[in-house]
Order: sequence, then structure tokens, then C-alpha cells
Amino acid sequence: MHVHGSTIKTSTFLTGISRSARISAAALAVAASLMAPAAARDKQAAGNTGTATDNAPLQMMVSLKEQRINVYRGTELVTSSPISSGKTGHATPTGVFSILEKRRKHFSNLYDDAPMPFMQRLTWSGVALHEGRVPGYPASHGCIRLPRAFAQDLFGLTERGLHVVVTQDEAVPHMVYSAALPQPIAVGSTVASLSPKMIEADPALRGSIETGSIQPDVGTANEIPENFNQPLRMIVTPRAPENQIKTLQRLLGQMGFDAGPADGVAGRKTRAAIESYQEGADLPVTGRITDGLVRSVYADAGYVTPTNAVLRIRRKFKDIYEAGVTLKEPAAPIGTHVFTALGFEHGATRTEWMGVAAEGTESGTPEEALARLEISEPVRRELGQMLTPGSSLIITDRSFARNTGLGTDFVVITK
Repeated sequence: MHVHGSTIKTSTFLTGISRSARISAAALAVAASLMAPAAARDKQAAGNTGTATDNAPLQMMVSLKEQRINVYRGTELVTSSPISSGKTGHATPTGVFSILEKRRKHFSNLYDDAPMPFMQRLTWSGVALHEGRVPGYPASHGCIRLPRAFAQDLFGLTERGLHVVVTQDEAVPHMVYSAALPQPIAVGSTVASLSPKMIEADPALRGSIETGSIQPDVGTANEIPENFNQPLRMIVTPRAPENQIKTLQRLLGQMGFDAGPADGVAGRKTRAAIESYQEGADLPVTGRITDGLVRSVYADAGYVTPTNAVLRIRRKFKDIYEAGVTLKEPAAPIGTHVFTALGFEHGATRTEWMGVAAEGTESGTPEEALARLEISEPVRRELGQMLTPGSSLIITDRSFARNTGLGTDFVVITK
């Protein structure tokens, strides 16, 4: 394997390392000292690499500009290698991905059965990590080629669901401290009494996709939940702005005033319905939509203005939860930011988080994105009960719908 111009034989030394994501701290220390670039080793010696626990999750960072992949455990660089990404006309997309599938032997479905050893799929549309020729410049049809020894060793370190962040410029994860980030809640605490009825009664919790999957685990505090080793994949995205006229038309109709179809056009029937409502509510009869009218109709109809953003959660590539959250200044650019919970033991009530800006910081830093996020206390409690080591949270103003589907985590393409 090539590391910053030097060649290091790693297959022998990594053979003895566990092929699960839980590598011992001792092995990682050896790996970091042998395989990290000189600059990273200098930072490590100076004590400036941040905090990483023994069982912190792995995360891969790919820089297309540098033509390099860096593998981190927590915020500590474990190993690094040159790559070859997509050439002109077949550019490798940037964004946030997860490993969807792994095959030691694989052949391309798109390019004449070309061999793709040690394939780790990032999208179902044909982007993957795999062994291939690495000439020192972009030369693939969109995949990320790796040197043979590195591809083999990396294959043994990773698991399905592991995050891969592809950026133009090099991105480095760092420790992030914010009250907005969820924290684990131990089983048996008073908040564990939340029930589906309580969730349904709270507007912020309505819309849970699979209520049964988010109920607190029952049993003693010493029992490890079945899904404790399955990280959550969370994403926060803004909602489309509410069409106020449509909402008024719908609510007036529910209260018996014929406002016509809820089409967002304040025509004759809508104005007449407003006048009828204003007359009955002892308001000035104008037929016009004002802030006062909106507040009055909402109150009489028992309507709660929806939050301006949505939190969605997947586990093992399946939707399990959805709730409303709030983003301050929702019209302002956000960018794409990935936050990952470090390892913690069952029963812990605190974990550290790391973050990385997945498309630079022109739209703000990860800390600034978190400062705009507001999560209600009931939702925060539910998250705390579900939170597992290695769980991640993406905050983005980009769509994830096109590439997120059956058998994927939330895939966010940034370019």
C-alpha cells in the first residue's frame, strides 16, 4: 500500500486484526503509528488530534482534488491511500454515502464485466470502492479505485452501513460540542414511560413511521437492547414552505365555511367564506387574509403550525421514525454536515460527537448548523432512548430523495 509516496506492506499486519468494526485499541495504535502520514503522526505526538474512544466508529473521507482516501476512527487517522476517481465525463459524485454491499469478487454490470475485486458499493447506480489501477489521476468510470493491498485490507476493516464522505477538497472530522446533539438515556429512567399515545398527542412526534420500533426497551438496566449494535442514520432537512392560503381554505371548510377547493387561490368563494367567518367571530368583515385572521382561524380549528423541518431515522436501511423539528432562519443556506456519535457503553448517559462539513463551510460550519437546530424535549427523549454507538446525524438543505430507497441509508449528493 502506498502512503504519501512510501510503500508499506500491510496485509500481513492487518490479517490478525478483527474483521469487524471493533478493532482493539492496541491494534489501532500500531496501525496509526505505522500507516498515518507523517503530518498526522506529528499532530498525534503533539496531542492535537482530538478525542477518540477505543470503540469509536470508522469513517472514510475521500478527496477528489487530492485523489486520496483517509480512514478515521473517531478523529484519529488510521490509514490513508491514493485513489483514482472518475475521469472527465464520468465524474465521481460528491456527497454522503454508506457501504451498501460488499463482494470480494465482483464484475461490472455496466462495463463489459470488468473485474472489481473487493467491491464496496456506495450507490445502486454503479458507484463503488474497489481494487483497480491507480495511475495518479482520475481514470475510472465513476468508481473509486484503490491499490490492491489497500483494497484488500480495507475490505476486512469495514461493515455495511459504514459512512463514506466524498468531497472535492480534503475534509477532516473534528470533535463537536453542542446541546443540540442527542445524548443517550439509560433504560429505567423516568423518561422511559413515553408511550405511543403520548407520541400521538404531541404534534412534534406525529408521523412516526414505525411506532413499535421506537418504544423504550423493557427489562432491567443490565439488559442490552437487541439493536444496541445497530447505528441509527438520522437526517434533518427543511420542509417545503407551507401554503397559507391552502391551509386556510382547508380549515375553513372543516369548520363549515365553503371556501372552495384548497387550491391556494383566494378567489370569490374563499373571500366569501372569510367574510362569513369574520362576521361570526366578531372580526371586521373585510374578506382579506391578515395575520390576525390566520391566528384566529388556526386557534378555532385547533390547528398547530407545522415545524419547518423534518427529522427522519433509518436503521439497517429501513425507515423507523419521523418527527418535526425546527431550523432557525430556514431560508438561509445550510450546506451538508455529518455528525457521528462516538462509542459508549450500554447504560451511559453521555457520548461525544464528531462532525465534518461535507461540502466545505461556505454555508456555515457544522457548529453553526447545529446552533440553528431546535428539537423539542419529547423528541429529544425519544432520540435518547433510541441512540446507539456510531449513530450519525446529517443536517442538509439538499434533497436525499433521488438516491435514497430500499436497501440504502440516506444518500445526499452534493455535486
